[in-house]
Amino acid sequence: MLKNIRVFNGRAIGEPTSVVIDGSVIGTDAGDAQAVDGGGGVLVPGFIDAHVHLDGPETLDLLAAHGVTTALDMGMLQSELIASVRERSGTTSIYSAGVPIIGSAGVHSRVPGIATIAVISSPEEAEPLVAQRIADGSDYIKLILEAPGDGGPDAPTAKAVVAAAHERNVQVVAHVTTPGAYAMAIDAGVDILTHVPLGARLPASDVERMAIGRHAVVPTLTMMEGSADTYGVGALFDDALANMAALRKAGVAVLAGTDANATPGLPFHPPFGAGLHHELELLVRAGLSTVEALNAATVLPARHFGLADRGVIAPGMRADLILLDGDPIADIRAARTIRRIWCGGTEHTPAEPLDS
Repeated sequence: MLKNIRVFNGRAIGEPTSVVIDGSVIGTDAGDAQAVDGGGGVLVPGFIDAHVHLDGPETLDLLAAHGVTTALDMGMLQSELIASVRERSGTTSIYSAGVPIIGSAGVHSRVPGIATIAVISSPEEAEPLVAQRIADGSDYIKLILEAPGDGGPDAPTAKAVVAAAHERNVQVVAHVTTPGAYAMAIDAGVDILTHVPLGARLPASDVERMAIGRHAVVPTLTMMEGSADTYGVGALFDDALANMAALRKAGVAVLAGTDANATPGLPFHPPFGAGLHHELELLVRAGLSTVEALNAATVLPARHFGLADRGVIAPGMRADLILLDGDPIADIRAARTIRRIWCGGTEHTPAEPLDS
């Protein structure tokens, strides 16, 4: 039992109270549980990074050490890697899209080995391809979209992929980095759009359609900032921040994700775990309140990805917990002041204190 801790409830930080950890979940009966004095620290739900690319089993422990207790993998070619780490306990939980679905001439089609297993060429191929992904263990479908004419799946094919997934009650996440790709994703009815454009503004009409259609966005500002710096044009990131601000103002649900990866050839490699803390700070810089930023890394990704057992601190929920020394509502950088971490009720050693 954790006593003398203040719980973040999604709106505010409460008065000192106690929270019972009963195995892997949050309980109600302290019984003979050992009492641990939290010293007035702030208890928040374990963070969810809604966009990573798993690099190996050790990645999970690195994520966990920074308070990321759930990670959503957004595409990999080694399906056996996901299978091998799913059952690991006491560390970060992993969900995955498995192999993404791509067009035959987009940037992603140049990745070695991907063309033979990931390319879709027509709407008729959507049904069997989606069925195969689900049979292989994909928790959601990742669809790589480009602006029309840029080598990604065409509009009818994108719509067919979404229809085939939704028929099976499986969500579709679309990679979109340009206004044209955003428009195609909205037209196709995808559930979640990941990234925001660099160097271009989203049309107000599409921002409004995002809100009306209840699409969610994972902006991956950390990746977009790093990519702009790599290209040597930092001003490109101003548009990404403006796009994020417009989406937030329109009421689009924002989910925190970093695009953490170690993939050769990409313009930037956000660090696993530590990158999520920078993402929270960038979300606040883009106009989210500190409460909105915290919810973007907890309850909202849990809700939009159907993870009903996590994201909030309540009896019966998974005991994914972070004890902080500071107050992240007063200053989002306090999310870095991690004292203790629990993944499914198992305590995990925090990383060294993070620099802001």
